Amino acid sequence: MSKPDVTVRPLAELTTLRVGGPAEIWTMESDDQFPEATSAPYRVLGNGSNLLVSDTGVDERVLKLGRSYDDGRQFGGQADVWLGAATPLPGLVRRAKEAGLSGLEGTLGVPAVLGGAIAMNAGTRFGEIGDVLEEVELFTGGEVVRLPASDLQLAYRTSHLPEGAVILRARLRLQPSTPERVAAAMAQVDAARRGQPKAATAGCAFKNPPEDSAGRLIDQAGLKGLRVGDAMISHEHGNFVVNMGHATERDVRELLDRVRTTVGVPLEMEWRAWGNATQ
Repeated sequence: MSKPDVTVRPLAELTTLRVGGPAEIWTMESDDQFPEATSAPYRVLGNGSNLLVSDTGVDERVLKLGRSYDDGRQFGGQADVWLGAATPLPGLVRRAKEAGLSGLEGTLGVPAVLGGAIAMNAGTRFGEIGDVLEEVELFTGGEVVRLPASDLQLAYRTSHLPEGAVILRARLRLQPSTPERVAAAMAQVDAARRGQPKAATAGCAFKNPPEDSAGRLIDQAGLKGLRVGDAMISHEHGNFVVNMGHATERDVRELLDRVRTTVGVPLEMEWRAWGNATQ
């Protein structure tokens, strides 16, 4: 049995917002490593998007799937395919387009790996990863099991994975099309997403309230450019917090609290919070 690589690193190095204190990182390369890795309290890290981590880090082990769970380069354009959960979604979307396979266009621009996208049911108003998900392979309860996608009860930015489960692989079913048609659909998604910031960000901070848009509400309240320390509401899109250099979790949390208070409409965090970072 091989041993995971274990290091202690600031989670700011592994999250897209570039915020977060230290943690013990276990890089997993095979299924047989999980019984040992999960023998103590743990969390699972994907690409580090949609995540706000405490400045003091986390006490639990942080499990991160390694290269052996990245099947992106091996994806040859199969419509029905099993892929490792560490497969980056942006590259998969691009390769599906080149192969003339439809179904992933709605996830264009989502900076996630496949497992993280499933855990959050990532996507846009044009489509979600749940639209093409057939099955998942999980490490849960001390063993590897397969579940149909319906068991995850995927909903808007939500899944119902078994507690403590680690997504190892997923089966996707795409629809044959043509590269030209898929490219046209992707262009529509891209046009709708233009204006999103290129700076360090964790993605949309708040879920959209019913029949409205969190970004519109924040923009209407005149909060673009609002700044606390190095955390700022993006000038490009009101629902994005950007790290201007050395933002802390405290900066981000105070900024989000000020947004909620000013908007006056209940806003639920889309990000997940680790450590002392609060919702």
